[in-house]
Amino acid sequence: MSPRDLAAYLFLAIVWGLSFLVLVRVVDAFGWVGAVTFRCILAAAFLYLLAKGLGRRLDFGFPLRHGLMVGATTVAGQLVGLSYATPIIGTAMAAILVATIPLFSMLISRLWGLETLDGRKLAGLALGFVGVILLVGFPAVPFTPLFAIGCVAMIASALCAAFGSVYASRHLKTAGSWEVTILAFLAGGIMALPLILLVPVPGPLVPMDFLYLLILGGGMSGLTYVVYFGLVGSIGATRTISVEFAVTVVAVLVGALWLDERLSWPQLAGGVVIIAGCMLVLGLGPGRRAA
Repeated sequence: MSPRDLAAYLFLAIVWGLSFLVLVRVVDAFGWVGAVTFRCILAAAFLYLLAKGLGRRLDFGFPLRHGLMVGATTVAGQLVGLSYATPIIGTAMAAILVATIPLFSMLISRLWGLETLDGRKLAGLALGFVGVILLVGFPAVPFTPLFAIGCVAMIASALCAAFGSVYASRHLKTAGSWEVTILAFLAGGIMALPLILLVPVPGPLVPMDFLYLLILGGGMSGLTYVVYFGLVGSIGATRTISVEFAVTVVAVLVGALWLDERLSWPQLAGGVVIIAGCMLVLGLGPGRRAA
């Protein structure tokens, strides 16, 4: 990995890890529906203006239905679950469950006939399942119905992200990453918008609320996706997706140091097991090249 790629990798790990802290503040100000809707629309507008400013030609000639499906799953589905669940279960636990996305991606790819499962990948999936049980079944906080709902929402979020990623790799191989990302964010924001009638913005907003929204939507969503797709082209999708593990570490530290969140020892063990399972599924580890 070149110094430039390493810098991009660390940038994604740190920014996405810190994004959980910003997300909590945005949800507190705008509500979980407002956080999703305004974040998505802002990210789409930011990327579009950035592309125009860079003189990049955008081609939206690919089938619209495929872009809408990615927007409904990878963006709307994932961010709705993430924004709803994170304030309930905590940033650390939410981040660890985000790390299960590669497990679900592999499983969905196998069901669609896009991947084969050997013994190593099956072992990884089994470890991931055990890790989720440890994470959800032995919380450091009281296990309440609301906590259970938050866990289900977070797992559904990871499933949506995994499905959308596999769907995009199957149907949007020839589409430009900028175009797919802009359309997906815009579609996801519009799809989530009607929910704001059920969950309106909680109350009066102050300038800092808009600043946090701008940071989350423009920098931590729009800009990071540009870096992410550039890294995919440079070091490959498999090695790039492993950044989720580093994101989890940063987010857990953020939750412990800034938000005073606690994880039980079984939960910490569950997080380690999930990451180990993902590394097996992705073919990552000492002495092993990513497929």
